[in-house]
Amino acid sequence: MGRTLLPPRSSRILATVVREYIATGEPVASMVIARRGAVGVSAATIRNVLARLEEEGFVRQPHTSAGRVPTDRGYRYYVDQLLESRRVSRRPEIEDAIRHAASEDPALDPLLARVSRLLSTESRYVGFAIAPPAQDQRLRKVEFVSLEGTRVLVIALDTSGQITQKVVDTGEPLSPEELRRGAEYVNREFSGLPVEQVVSALLTRLQEAQGVYDRIMARAYTLAQRALEDRSRQTAVYVEGASSLLADASEQPSELPLETLRTLVAMIEEKQRLVRLLGDYLHAPGLAVVIGTEHTTPDLKPFSLIAASYLDSSGAGSIGVIGPTRMRYSRAISVVETAARALGSALGATN
Repeated sequence: MGRTLLPPRSSRILATVVREYIATGEPVASMVIARRGAVGVSAATIRNVLARLEEEGFVRQPHTSAGRVPTDRGYRYYVDQLLESRRVSRRPEIEDAIRHAASEDPALDPLLARVSRLLSTESRYVGFAIAPPAQDQRLRKVEFVSLEGTRVLVIALDTSGQITQKVVDTGEPLSPEELRRGAEYVNREFSGLPVEQVVSALLTRLQEAQGVYDRIMARAYTLAQRALEDRSRQTAVYVEGASSLLADASEQPSELPLETLRTLVAMIEEKQRLVRLLGDYLHAPGLAVVIGTEHTTPDLKPFSLIAASYLDSSGAGSIGVIGPTRMRYSRAISVVETAARALGSALGATN
């Protein structure tokens, strides 16, 4: 079903309501719209247009004596008009920051952590950065480091630069030389293969008949499998800015109750849950803007999401921001688009 196309005057008045409400957080009266001068009509005409917009579900009136505020449908219309008329976003300060971060440390983990902080700082909302799914990532190498007693630190590096570390108790002491040889076995056979395929192959080999592999090789397979098993089930996600969103809500008028914001903070603390909730919008090409009631998950309905994909050598990941539906959409879209493009470029891919 195609979306409703408003007459130009109604579209301009709705856009004024959205911009004023985003700026002030207060219901927008017809006199305020008339003073802006952008629509060039009387307050009485504006009142008539607002009444029609309310009937059609684009605005609502919180109280009978109050002005209007946008509904989620009103925000959607405004954002669609914004996306149709916008030029390619360029924010040199974001491009420079990501380029500098990548030159300091090109590994994916620290780069995504810095990008999530940058998104939060520039948008003033919650910023997130999510690595490509594990099935897109290939193993570069593993290393085994002897710790105290029978414990071994397993370090796995994938082709995107993401590092996984896990301490495994082998039940028996292994010398540094035995661990070096074991890592060589794994790297020789599995380097360059998708992580999930490596986990499956290691499990199959460990289930084969006893005595097929010598002691060192069997231990090496066990160490690698146990470390990569957790890695294949999780997606690396970095989130920044939840505390500032709570602070802003407590200091100024907010349409979001603190309890609702605490729910968002709880989701962020359970990062894998957040990835699952955002799964419908992540890793798709281009820009995604999801507003309020458009979310399929009830927990996300008070919020808007802006996300964009980026590419690296192992696949597609996502970055974006989450904030209230009363979001500065133009700025947030510009921040996310610029960061996604700059991140893809820094990782050697073209988005």
